Amino acid sequence: MNSQHFIELDETYSAHNYHPLDVVIERGDGVWVYDVDGKKYLDCLSAYSAVNQGHCHPAIRDAAVAQMNKITLTSRAFRNDQMGPFLQELCDYAGYEMALPMNTGAEAVETAVKAARKWGYQTKGVPDNQAEIIVCQGNFHGRTTTIISFTSEPAYRKDFGPYTPGFVIIPYGDAAALEAAITPNTVAFMVEPIQGEGGVVTPPDGYLHEAANICAKHNVLFIADEIQTGLGRTGRLFACEHEGVRPDVMILGKALSGGFYPVSAVLSDAPVLGLFQPGDHGSTFGGNPLGAAIGRAALQVIKNEDLVSRSRELGAYFKGRLERIESEHIKEIRGKGLFIGVELKVPARRFAEALRDRGILCKETHKTVLRFAPPLVITKEEIDWAADHIEVVLMMD
Repeated sequence: MNSQHFIELDETYSAHNYHPLDVVIERGDGVWVYDVDGKKYLDCLSAYSAVNQGHCHPAIRDAAVAQMNKITLTSRAFRNDQMGPFLQELCDYAGYEMALPMNTGAEAVETAVKAARKWGYQTKGVPDNQAEIIVCQGNFHGRTTTIISFTSEPAYRKDFGPYTPGFVIIPYGDAAALEAAITPNTVAFMVEPIQGEGGVVTPPDGYLHEAANICAKHNVLFIADEIQTGLGRTGRLFACEHEGVRPDVMILGKALSGGFYPVSAVLSDAPVLGLFQPGDHGSTFGGNPLGAAIGRAALQVIKNEDLVSRSRELGAYFKGRLERIESEHIKEIRGKGLFIGVELKVPARRFAEALRDRGILCKETHKTVLRFAPPLVITKEEIDWAADHIEVVLMMD
């Protein structure tokens, strides 16, 4: 069966909530994926940074298979021998006292919202049901009903109300706006260090540091959504480290499992996560032994293969190659590490389709931005090959 057969099945039986490129991927290895017709592609999206370690990394695969042969799910009604070691290794690596494991990124964001509100009521003394969380325009934190309640993107909200109250939206990158928005009821400020879905938008230098200081001054939790930027994507273990910021609460997901299984987590210290009591929050699959074993292996690969340094060095090289392209279509090139956005003056979809036809997979975001985020195991030679094709495509009329 060829690609067209599978495309027709998707169009017939799948709800049309995505607009994917018409490529039907069958398998992957490292930075390369292959479609059902046998064509090879360089993956420059990494499943939105979920496969920082590369597709089907053998060490993570072996850990998954070994755990599958033992036990995959116990629920949190009982303990298992993988979750505790996973959380210890994660906390030691990230520098936090506690972690709460979940599955998807959106679940982790919801968890952080609940943790911040509980801290606000029990520790800060905010009146019941009055807690406010400040977020930024252009944010993308997920698609649950509560999360789309604080998006500024009309398409994510339309026809899904009524919306959850308790959120204040301010301009991204504006520290003065943050301070002006804080009230006695403000419990947290949640921000992406770089807005990925928003178009790989980077804030002004010093913004995160200033925002963290403002939060500390006003007794407000600084929550960093590092689901897409974390675990090496931007050339540091966490993007906040570019400005020496240690968030009060960190949200992780995606590459936490190397793309093998949904694993996410909220990290903080005992004064925040220690407030949760039995029954306050939970998940049947959160912290399951399969996900925990995979997470342990995924973290080990990042360490063993020094993927953070690779992202920093090769990201600078890739960005430099892109900046040499003299195309009238390019408005701006931005990003850190192997997290690069090329903003165009025209719609980006046709360029993504042209790159697909040349064996490079990326995706447009916010209509005019091409996002390049290959697995961190990419080589300089593979970047050169991709950049040559990208240049040809971006020079098209």
